[in-house]
Amino acid sequence: MKVVSSRDFNQDVSHAKRAARIEPVFITDRGKPTHVLMSIENFKHLTGQTETVVDLLAMPDPIDVEATRSDSWDRGETR
Repeated sequence: MKVVSSRDFNQDVSHAKRAARIEPVFITDRGKPTHVLMSIENFKHLTGQTETVVDLLAMPDPIDVEATRSDSWDRGETR
C-alpha cells in the first residue's frame, strides 16, 4: 500500500493518480491517514457496483432545451 503526505499529494497529483491505478493510495495529514485515493474500478469492485450492457445502453430521456435568441449575440448588430 502506498502512503503519500498531503503536501506531496498537492505537489504531484498526477503521480498519486498513476499509483492509485495499481493500488489504493493513503494520503496522510501530519502522519495520520485521512483519505484514500483509488481507481474507479477498485471502488466499484469494493462497493459491488457492476454495470451491465443494458445499463450502458440505457440513456436518460433527452432534455428539451428551448433555444432563446439574445439580441446582443445578433451578428448584424454593431456597436
